[in-house]
Amino acid sequence: MILFPAIDLKDGQCVRLKLGDMDQATVYNPDPGAQAKAFEDQGFSWLHVVDLNGAFAGRTVNGDAVDAILKATKNPVQLGGGIRSLEHIENWLSRGLARVILGTVAVRDPDLVRAACKAFPGKVAVGIDARGGKVAVEGWAEASELEVVELAKRFEGAGVAAIIYTDIDRDGVLAGINWASTLHLAASVSIPVIASGGLASMDDIARMTEPDAQSLEGAISGRALYDGRIDPAAALALLAAAKA
Repeated sequence: MILFPAIDLKDGQCVRLKLGDMDQATVYNPDPGAQAKAFEDQGFSWLHVVDLNGAFAGRTVNGDAVDAILKATKNPVQLGGGIRSLEHIENWLSRGLARVILGTVAVRDPDLVRAACKAFPGKVAVGIDARGGKVAVEGWAEASELEVVELAKRFEGAGVAAIIYTDIDRDGVLAGINWASTLHLAASVSIPVIASGGLASMDDIARMTEPDAQSLEGAISGRALYDGRIDPAAALALLAAAKA
């Protein structure tokens, strides 16, 4: 079970949004590289990064910040936001990313996701962001009519490394992970699922150690880590003890 600390990038800085609203951004660190190194020093083994501007623009916007992160940490990094072509995927992987996350393009062009999985085995994840049970795209600005499980099942057998499932209604508001929908998704597909959105306290970390949650690859934490609601050492120790 992996606890992924999150760095969300807006205008070159580490921020957290409330409910996915770009106008409700709190800056937590103006230096993304330093934040990445801090997470590594705290004992985390992975890093989850999102180019928020890129998600809206449909292209990389915070590339310099991502490069700074890759230079600052030895931890594997997964990146989402605005990655929408094979060339873009190849470019980022060549620059040191461990995994790219495809979101909007997974809805718009699922064949590209399948082609990417074939070209870059183990390096492609799918981001499924949902509001009210429906998949949202374009940086969460647009809703689709797709159900979460329906989209996930389209990629069974394609070689997707993981699905990052975000409940937008809980993102950045510390409401707790939507365990019911997350575990339902994990039970519906064979692709590993990573929970995102709402992780709020050590209670959620403890919930990650329950038997039914072992079907997940892990969970992503943002604001609760920045606000000090989750103690990194205690959280990692709890997860390690559960694994032992």
